[in-house]
Amino acid sequence: MAATLDLYTWPTPNGHKIHIMLEECGLAYNVIPVDIGRGAQFEPAFLKISPNNKMPALVDRAGPGGRTISLFESGAILLYLAEKTGNFLPHDPRGRYAVLCWLMFQMGGVGPMLGQCNHFRKYAPEPIPYAIDRYTNEAGRLYGVVDRRLEGCKFLVGDYSIADMACFPWMRLHENMGLDIAKYPNVRRWLGEIEARPAVAKALQVLAERRRTGPMDEQTREALFGATQYQRR
Repeated sequence: MAATLDLYTWPTPNGHKIHIMLEECGLAYNVIPVDIGRGAQFEPAFLKISPNNKMPALVDRAGPGGRTISLFESGAILLYLAEKTGNFLPHDPRGRYAVLCWLMFQMGGVGPMLGQCNHFRKYAPEPIPYAIDRYTNEAGRLYGVVDRRLEGCKFLVGDYSIADMACFPWMRLHENMGLDIAKYPNVRRWLGEIEARPAVAKALQVLAERRRTGPMDEQTREALFGATQYQRR
């Protein structure tokens, strides 16, 4: 039977969140690469699915009521898949909202702040010490929050959940943030727990051959950080 899920994605932390969820749930899906370094996120067909020109995006041709549904924003996609499958999101209200709190923590804090940290440390045209210090310090603060949370806890909220899947792909990149993971022993243990899961190992290989290596060329820099981002469409 052909897969009814089309995942528009690229091998980034936000893409990996959804790769992990799909693999953990054992769902068949079609991988549709969105080469963000070549501007594929600005193509009109993709913008109809993801109006904010960001990946990942998901189209489910067997959505609610048997009708096609399209979704953008990785947190929303995780919630949709959790509700569709009944997996990785508690059914009891207290557990459910605990997971949602940590999911929103990732969406509102971990992703944006670590993204800025990585940008100013690796991709800014010139080093800006204030920005590097600000975002490196904030990254360290967020790792500290998670480290305290994981004191005596195997995962963020009881059992493994979409909250862990959301935070893991970002927090595994601690070297990019200039952080010494030894200072966050609970985070290090938690990362190891998740990395050891077979579904996670498989998920991290999705489009791995397309991952950029070496210096960033000007076309990629323009697509990711240049004026193209701000054109009205």
